[in-house]
Amino acid sequence: MVLKTELCRFSGQKIYPGKGIRFIRADSQVFLFANSKCKRYFHNRLKPAKLTWTAMYRKQHKKVCDISQSTLRICRCITLTSLPSSVNVHLMLANIDIHAEAVKKRRRATKKPYSRSIVGASLEVIQKKRAEKPEVRDAAREAALREIKERIKKTKDEKKAKKAEVTKSQKAQTKGAVQKGSKGPKLGGGGGKR
Repeated sequence: MVLKTELCRFSGQKIYPGKGIRFIRADSQVFLFANSKCKRYFHNRLKPAKLTWTAMYRKQHKKVCDISQSTLRICRCITLTSLPSSVNVHLMLANIDIHAEAVKKRRRATKKPYSRSIVGASLEVIQKKRAEKPEVRDAAREAALREIKERIKKTKDEKKAKKAEVTKSQKAQTKGAVQKGSKGPKLGGGGGKR
């Protein structure tokens, strides 16, 4: 007997007959959810692609293998039933598992190289920088650091010179001003508690 299963509109799980929650929107669109969690997340406008347990996330992040478990099960059944006794069944099953692993690894390994464009730099400039030898790159970095340090030192010297000028002018003003006689000790107790 074959059961007609449907898919959850949020998580992508199989829903068997008599299970799931049916939601009909005002525009007569029907949504079928696996459980109340999926329904709640859908109404809260959460994106299934951002939740690790949904089918969409698993598909986007290549967690699903080409050879499904059902296919492997069928292969095992065929090998167990239809092969002559002289064939080593365990070896064959191991080969199927190895093949599945190889497909997974191959998919993981093949990443396409791409070069991002950088604002204000042409392709020739980028390629020239890539082709530069490490020694040349290090020398350029050292020179840039030296220049920055010199610039900082120069600004510090200028600030010191300005500060010295300001202090000189303040001393001259204090000498030129007439000094008033110092007042006597302060009397009155400073206004403590009543």
